[in-house]
Amino acid sequence: MSRQPQAAVGAPLSRVDGRLKVTGRAKYAADHDIDGVVHAVVVDSTVARGRITGIDTRAADALRGVLGVISHLDEPALAYRDNPGAWLDPFVGERLHVFEDDRVRFFGQPVAVVLARTLEVAQHAAALVEVAYEAERSATDMTASGVPENDPQPQQNYTRGNPEEALASADVRVEGTYRLVRNHHNAMEPHATVARWDGEKLTVWDKTQWVLGARDELAAVFGIPAEDVRVISPFVGGAFGNALRTWPHTTIAALAARQIGRPVKLVLTREQLYYGVGYRPAYEYGLRLGSTRSGRVTAADHRIRAETSRYENYGEGAMVPGQVLYATPHVRQAYRTVPLDVNTPTFMRGPGYSTAAFAIESAMDELAHELGIDPVELRLRNEPQEDPSNGLPFSTRRLRECLRTGAREFGWRRRGARPRSRRDGDWLIGMGMASGVYDTLRMRSEARIRLDADGTALVQTSTSDMGPGTYTSMTQLAADALGLTMRTVRCELGDSTFPAAPPHGGSQTMAGVGSAVQDGCDKLRREVTDLAVKDRRSPLYGVDAGSVVVRGGRMYVSGTPSRGETYRQLLARNGRTHLETRGTFTPSADDRYSMYAYSAVFAEVAVDRRLGLVRMRRMLGVYDVGRIISPKLADSQALGAMVGGIGQALLEHTVTDHRDGRIVNAGLADYLVPVNADVPDLKAVYLDGEDRHADPIGVKGLGEIVKVGVAPAIANAVFNATGRRVRELPITAEALL
Repeated sequence: MSRQPQAAVGAPLSRVDGRLKVTGRAKYAADHDIDGVVHAVVVDSTVARGRITGIDTRAADALRGVLGVISHLDEPALAYRDNPGAWLDPFVGERLHVFEDDRVRFFGQPVAVVLARTLEVAQHAAALVEVAYEAERSATDMTASGVPENDPQPQQNYTRGNPEEALASADVRVEGTYRLVRNHHNAMEPHATVARWDGEKLTVWDKTQWVLGARDELAAVFGIPAEDVRVISPFVGGAFGNALRTWPHTTIAALAARQIGRPVKLVLTREQLYYGVGYRPAYEYGLRLGSTRSGRVTAADHRIRAETSRYENYGEGAMVPGQVLYATPHVRQAYRTVPLDVNTPTFMRGPGYSTAAFAIESAMDELAHELGIDPVELRLRNEPQEDPSNGLPFSTRRLRECLRTGAREFGWRRRGARPRSRRDGDWLIGMGMASGVYDTLRMRSEARIRLDADGTALVQTSTSDMGPGTYTSMTQLAADALGLTMRTVRCELGDSTFPAAPPHGGSQTMAGVGSAVQDGCDKLRREVTDLAVKDRRSPLYGVDAGSVVVRGGRMYVSGTPSRGETYRQLLARNGRTHLETRGTFTPSADDRYSMYAYSAVFAEVAVDRRLGLVRMRRMLGVYDVGRIISPKLADSQALGAMVGGIGQALLEHTVTDHRDGRIVNAGLADYLVPVNADVPDLKAVYLDGEDRHADPIGVKGLGEIVKVGVAPAIANAVFNATGRRVRELPITAEALL
């Protein structure tokens, strides 16, 4: 079959679901209006550690409209079977089972739930529930002396070469400890669940990045078959990783619905999001680098500590950048988690990698300054020819081109090598840069493709869409593969009854689901073409199927546009209401290549020399991420990640009162995030190319890599402006005075 004309893929198209969102017709979890629904409000613990000694619900029960209060005293019957389908599950330990016993494991833990006919009554009743505790001494600060660490897992230690000897003999050494505070996701949509039982079958409308994971988790908790659970999540209003697992409130909503025999809606408050779902954990990252005087990094010693909860052990890929980013022959890494009386951390954009990048790229900048070598040049001198962690060739690695392109486009030559050498009145001007790397994750995916008799197509797959534009990008792929216009393709997502898709996270949706959509559309187009060339009544009868192309829903012979017919004509003549097929993608078992995406981030800041205030002037990111399906959506991802990185570097800081574990800035009024005035000039550049080793459509993940490297580029720019090396995020005015 001839190569299909490409009209949609690669074009800067607007979101196909944009009108639904701006007119309020896109339904998020809490928007689903289910008949007979009652409202649930969670009662949270007010101690970080201890036991519940009593729950007084009399005042709440007396309120008109209250339907009941559920807690561990009601002995709710839950199965709590293990979920065998957990994805990359980093959670090892007790797990948190709702209302299981009288134990309190963190401040804000759900200890009861109030059910009422209206939300207002439920909120008032929840405030009337009195819980008595026997508080115990808690630990919520990983920097406190005497806090023990978890026993390391085998994968939490790594060594190659002889790092101690290499460090001792290095011409130049730099050493520092880098600290990153806890960050919260603060997505626009709060977490919410609507749950309804129909006999022994459960339907849940949930904010989730993985409908199949939520389905399997609920089936395990309630001890019912997975096919008896349906999870629906067509739109997610931002998540950035914290909807990749099923949190206690989802189970609570389903439990309450079963107990009361009516559908239940539970929406977490903005404050409850700081306790009810995860966050990026705080880190303490010690790093020593050894180098020759010519700038070849010979040794690196990484000592990593990260907070986790006491009842689960959360770990993430913070070790990978230190193993693959530079051609360092001698490396040692130790990763330890510190168990605290807090709720469990979780994935947050660029998990592990963006944290490690702050330490590694800051240290590389320190080394460049010590050696008197340009920071870009230092990185170029340490580019590996193959993956230094395993000796495999890279599927693609164009970091060198990212660095050179970024330096040229950003005007890096105007950077003053000497700190404090550029000024604009009272403002000190500085430039900084950083490299980034992120895993190219791929998982098995499926999609259903249907061509209807009216000439329109339907794409269905269970993946969620938390905002990167999955509806649009999948429509673009399908439109080109089927030879249709964007308006004649419809995409449906976020339903566990649709074909299986992996979690919508880890930058894998385009590679996996996109490849499945491409596969299904290619199969369907071939099926339609075969039907036409075998149909004696078709103008295409008897022609070589390989010579048939489709454009605008019309099949014709390549080079002879007049000889052809539409899908609609063909299906009507053959009495077909529709044709349907299933596309699949299974990652190749070929492990001969090392697969990553890469970035080079350049930042310019201005720092008030008297007040220490930092203001962003401009930022550029250059990315090696394979084929770009939708440039407009890619820009949305990249610029959004830059904004998030600005927040991580300069503003975001979850503050805990370690006396009782309370988060004192649990809300957008006090947890600072960037606003429009903080992001004046952002630009993204994508290198042309594709990675066919990774997947059939040649893409790599984009959503994670665009966050990696942003914070260290800003920190390095601050050093260039002020001469003050700040090793703790966020960078405050106090640190620069």
